[in-house]
Amino acid sequence: MKQLLHEKISARTLRVAVIGLGYVGLPLAATFAQVGFDVTGIDVDQRKVDSANKGESYIPDVSSGILRELVSTQKLKFTTDYSILDEIDAISICVPTPLRKTRDPDISYVLAATRQVGAHVHRGQLIILESTTYPGTTEEVLLPELEATGLQVGRDIFLAFSPERIDPGNAHFDTHNTPKIVGGITADCTELAQAFYSAAIKSVIPVSSARVAEMTKLLENTFRAVNIGLVNEIAIMCEKLNINVWEVIDAAATKPFGFMRFLPGPGLGGHCIPVDPHYLSWKLKTLDYTARFIELAAEVNSSMPHYVVNKISAALNEQQRSLNGSRVLILGVAYKANVSDVRESPALDIMQSLLNQKVTVLYNDEYVPSLALGKQTFESQPFTDELLREADCVVVVTNHSYYDVARIVREARSIVDTRNIARDFHDDKIVRL
Repeated sequence: MKQLLHEKISARTLRVAVIGLGYVGLPLAATFAQVGFDVTGIDVDQRKVDSANKGESYIPDVSSGILRELVSTQKLKFTTDYSILDEIDAISICVPTPLRKTRDPDISYVLAATRQVGAHVHRGQLIILESTTYPGTTEEVLLPELEATGLQVGRDIFLAFSPERIDPGNAHFDTHNTPKIVGGITADCTELAQAFYSAAIKSVIPVSSARVAEMTKLLENTFRAVNIGLVNEIAIMCEKLNINVWEVIDAAATKPFGFMRFLPGPGLGGHCIPVDPHYLSWKLKTLDYTARFIELAAEVNSSMPHYVVNKISAALNEQQRSLNGSRVLILGVAYKANVSDVRESPALDIMQSLLNQKVTVLYNDEYVPSLALGKQTFESQPFTDELLREADCVVVVTNHSYYDVARIVREARSIVDTRNIARDFHDDKIVRL
């Protein structure tokens, strides 16, 4: 089986399936199709499948032009029907792994996908989990489910973990040129997973086990979460000391060694950094250990939207206005610049807090035309001088590149700048983080 899979990879006759067609799955499917593999994308969302089959991309990192070409040449097709797995040689599972309200891992999507794979698994298949999860998931959850079919992992079928490293909107790094980590249940599993990804990705790094690969992903994002938490706390300290935190960071960044530049902000957002460290924290709690750095960083980062609301209140007080009855404009609701993803965006918490205090909230974000928040639906307002002038306070939450900073400073009565986009302007109406 191992030799047969190697031969199919080399000859580009390996039939590939990607389960989950979101920010990770769709780019991965397109990347393998572009190098000559026949790829099938599977998703339970019929709308995604229909859109992709028409060559209409809903993911910024995959252009509709590329998608249409791959669909028209039949290198890439999409379905909701898992029975296609009967014909598939290699499967990548790229489904969401969110947190429950209790901050416990929700691996229900992984379980559901694994059971579908188990229903169609056959000798000579390579199965790889990409969804971020706690160390031990591949070995403790997927392995028993698949071996319950009577097939032996490492001999009949092959199982590995390879963490996704997608950074939506990154113009320099995509699926093809971002180094890939792979760790298998056995050495042969690792070898095959490395060969598979090497056919489409420039650099693939094997590690000794699936657990190491799982932990690697969590270290990467925990490192970022903890350092962002640190610099957010430094920002709070600097305010109390009447020091400009941005100037401090710029000065510290001149050191050519021993310092990495992290920036404060209104809170964490996206599908990884606010979520992934909690997987590690939860796993360690089951082993009677408290991940103190993770817990403290989460406490600081989750408090930042409230900190921003206090800044808004202070800015309004300068106009002798209260939050109640004021008109506040939020610039940017996506979790990062130049993307449409609002998952875990701090803008949502800021807006909800303002609404709870009877503030009239408007927003502008060309990447997010409409936004559901609780029982309300908001529409993005056109970015006009009138919109800026009519707001009692303009709050920069996401630094989209289309924002004209000079125009914002000129027209707005009061500005809370959480991203330091107005760094070159010195005006008393600008309140910085």
